[in-house]
Amino acid sequence: MVARLHYITQDIPGYTHAQLAALACQGGVSWVQLRLKNTTGEAWRQAALETLAVCREYDAKLIINDQVQLAQEIGADGVHLGLQDMPTDEARKQLGPNFIIGGTANTFADIQKHVAAGVDYIGLGPFRFTPTKENLSPVLGLAGYQHLLRQCREAGIMQPIIAIGGIGIADIEPLLQTKVYGIALSSAINKSENKIAAAASFAKILEKAPAVIPAGK
Repeated sequence: MVARLHYITQDIPGYTHAQLAALACQGGVSWVQLRLKNTTGEAWRQAALETLAVCREYDAKLIINDQVQLAQEIGADGVHLGLQDMPTDEARKQLGPNFIIGGTANTFADIQKHVAAGVDYIGLGPFRFTPTKENLSPVLGLAGYQHLLRQCREAGIMQPIIAIGGIGIADIEPLLQTKVYGIALSSAINKSENKIAAAASFAKILEKAPAVIPAGK
């Protein structure tokens, strides 16, 4: 089952990615995506192993950003692939049917490509400008989500759509009204003074929100 709240780590001075994941999990997060910038090799692997241990402690899913081979090697739960990463259809062939695969989308064509590849969820964005993402795709805004989710319903697309990109607490309700399945957050938790409380506030809103059926249903 794909979670409605996706938490994404980022580089925050004074914290390891595993420490950030632990704080988010203490706030009620059950789905962690590990995303590192400008890191390769052993440093990536060490961060992944440390974060995996945190996720296992809190019974949370660990999704690795981009690093398909690493995710497979360490026994992570899944992988998330951007538009410039390994194509999701290739990842599915390599990882098999039981590995969680998510793909980033900015257009309806992107969504269709991921659906054909058999992804488990689609990260659709960005909602607004966010400095956490390099080579940012065109901002969608609320109107963009309304349009794309309407297209998904008309096409019978069933995969959960997760909104991402500069989302704040006041954005959740209007975004859910577009029929997105869930929300992905990074800075709203990571840059908060009280990260546990921030995670808890988002988790509580999504727990209490009306059930959202994936776009095609």
